[in-house]
Amino acid sequence: MRSTGRRRGRPPRWLIKTASPVALVLLWQLASATGALPEETLAAPGTIVTTAAGLAETGELQDAVLTSLSRVLAGLGIGIGAAVVLATVSGLFRLGEDLIDAPVQMLRTVPTIGLIPLLIIWFGIGEEPKIALIALTVTFPLYMNIYGGIRNVDSALIEAGRTLGLGRFGTVRHIVLPGAMPSALVGLRYALGSAWLALVFGETINASSGIGYLMNNAREFFQTDVIVVCLVLYAFLGLLADLIVRVLERVLLAWRPAFSGT
Repeated sequence: MRSTGRRRGRPPRWLIKTASPVALVLLWQLASATGALPEETLAAPGTIVTTAAGLAETGELQDAVLTSLSRVLAGLGIGIGAAVVLATVSGLFRLGEDLIDAPVQMLRTVPTIGLIPLLIIWFGIGEEPKIALIALTVTFPLYMNIYGGIRNVDSALIEAGRTLGLGRFGTVRHIVLPGAMPSALVGLRYALGSAWLALVFGETINASSGIGYLMNNAREFFQTDVIVVCLVLYAFLGLLADLIVRVLERVLLAWRPAFSGT
């Protein structure tokens, strides 16, 4: 009864979540208006909104978002496909682990950003090195989580399935896949965040379009308002990707009751 009363007395959660960002923006605007934060150091929120509206009117903003989004989706498709295949073979079969896991563990310790010179030599300066960089960045964290999820399935459940007459395919479908799904979705969330980070570096490779291209041009002319617009776009797209995975978690993990805080 006390717990219910306390919850009724609390403000809505959406209000609590939005209060701190709104307060931060208001403080930022106040610092800009009073001169405590010079315009050449960081543009005011009002200036940034005006700049974003101007870029949207000319179509530059939409073109940049679509270009960057297409690169991320292409890299994600390759990276997710590679991670799922490698982790499944390595997680389900001991021979697969012996052949795949050790090379993957070595490669994942190599900073993917350090591979940019090699990617340029291999693929040139077109779209291919950008997509390859995103794919590599996505593959390793997703592989680790899927492989770990498969190997952390309770062996007692596997034995119970075999006792009940489940074959190899049935065991994978009804026991291994549901057991590995939570870890796989965590890996997917991490991989999506890493994909946008890789895109920032990838779009420095002779890019002539995209959000990174806009940001690099703005840096040359000290346009902090355009830089912040690009950063906000990256943050928004990253949050949107995270929201999609959260929805997938609610749908795919509806069978699993989970602690949601007090």
